[in-house]
Amino acid sequence: MRPSISSTSTRTFIYIPVAVMAEQLISRRRLHLKFIPLLAWGYLQYRLTGDYRIKIGGGPPGMSQGFPEGIVTTGIYKWTRNPMYLGHLIFLSGLTLLTRSPIALAAVSSVIPWYNERVRKDEERLEKKFGPTYVEYRDRVPRWIGVSSELKEILGVSKAGLHSV
Repeated sequence: MRPSISSTSTRTFIYIPVAVMAEQLISRRRLHLKFIPLLAWGYLQYRLTGDYRIKIGGGPPGMSQGFPEGIVTTGIYKWTRNPMYLGHLIFLSGLTLLTRSPIALAAVSSVIPWYNERVRKDEERLEKKFGPTYVEYRDRVPRWIGVSSELKEILGVSKAGLHSV
């Protein structure tokens, strides 16, 4: 993580939680501790998939800093094209559920459309760089979460619905 307000990861994992915890100290709302695992899951998903992407695909830590050297299509990238961004959203959702903070709710609500737009731009850049290889990957693997074409094939699902068995 770059310690900068312009760094998405610094905002998600440091600045927003600090603001929420400050608001939490003032409001004294009860914490819903059963949601703490979502924070761990979100952060670890961001961190571990980022390390994996750099190890397998090369390049810098984030798309804002440059391109990967290759497309990663294995591991969690087989199931979602954006596991790092999804980790941010899981973390912020967990923070919202843990604290019931209006600041956390505003943060997660505002970053969802922002991430969607960022991903759209990333996809355009990746398609220009990697061409048909990326298009095939994009068409096969969900942007966020969902059922990959591979799983649909295993389940016998087509675009029209379930195949008759």
